[in-house]
Amino acid sequence: MNSIRPCILSSSVALTRTLRAPPSTRLAFIRIASLSRTASTYNKVSDVIKTDHRELEDYYDKMMRATDDDTKTRWQNQFCWELARHSIAEELVVYPAMEKNLGVTGKDQAEKDRAQHQTLKDHLKTFQNLGTTDPSFEPTIKALMADLSRHIKEEESSDLPELEKALTADDSASLAKSFERTKMFVPTRSHPSAPNRPPFETLAGLLAAPMDKIGDLFRKFPKE
Repeated sequence: MNSIRPCILSSSVALTRTLRAPPSTRLAFIRIASLSRTASTYNKVSDVIKTDHRELEDYYDKMMRATDDDTKTRWQNQFCWELARHSIAEELVVYPAMEKNLGVTGKDQAEKDRAQHQTLKDHLKTFQNLGTTDPSFEPTIKALMADLSRHIKEEESSDLPELEKALTADDSASLAKSFERTKMFVPTRSHPSAPNRPPFETLAGLLAAPMDKIGDLFRKFPKE
């Protein structure tokens, strides 16, 4: 417990300093936070997951089509920000629901998805620290996207439909809201060595998220 306390204090001090920052810096934080969708937008958890998937595909496409380093860097940061949040929220909200509602099948699916996430997190950890002129920039994001595309296909074709069948409409809507709320509080960068299931992932996220969000204040994001 003593080893955890300095991390919490450090995060608290950093957050306090951020709140005392100039208005332009605070506005940057507000802008990033406002990119989260309202929790009441979706009626089914599968809808909110699929919307995230389409956004990630769109960010990737815009990054790869960018014709200058500044624009490419902005979409790189947006892609990393969204994939980190999406992955952790699934592990905290969606996969436990699969285990709870789908029995042995759900446990197997959740373990498979967590293993796929670990590969994605490893790729993302490397990619999020690369400059756009680095020779490994494109090979790394292409490998990451290939793995992500396979993961998306499996989730949308089998995992999510099976979960929806086991949920009531109210339960699915509640999960969707929980997923969106969770994304607002989790880390925004990849931390592949962190636990990938609650409650330890929750604790790790609470420690890492404040520092990630402060770092986001100084990263470039898309202007649109």
